Amino acid sequence: MIIKGSQSMIDFGAKLGAELFPNAVITLNGELGAGKTTLTKGIGQGLGVKKIISSPTFTIVKIYTGKLMLYHFDAYRLEGSDEDLGFEDMFEDGGVSVIEWPEFIDDIIPAQHLDITIHKIDDETREVVLTPYGNQYDELVRRIGND
Repeated sequence: MIIKGSQSMIDFGAKLGAELFPNAVITLNGELGAGKTTLTKGIGQGLGVKKIISSPTFTIVKIYTGKLMLYHFDAYRLEGSDEDLGFEDMFEDGGVSVIEWPEFIDDIIPAQHLDITIHKIDDETREVVLTPYGNQYDELVRRIGND
């Protein structure tokens, strides 16, 4: 699907967030500045998070409270690390996990998840590709649309 402007990305994220379920795992792929954190802000809105969502680059994970807990991961700084940071526990505690730069922790990401790739077309336009892995995620993509 094509999304124009950051507010449209937030709106899409809010629609997605409103449909998420306990233990949902979303992986976000895209270059720096593609809109991964902007999309996560919308997901947080859809989950009823009241705090301002910002990039977890220097903390690796930020936790927000909404109708479900939101775990916002930035795995970029974990490249080459094999340290057990307890992320698997977060994936299974009833919250929603959103993971930026998932390729750096792909060995611990659950097989069933929703992969979202954001391609930057120009300053305002993004192509967003949703790839579901598992029946729950197939159904999720059907509910929110994947135009």
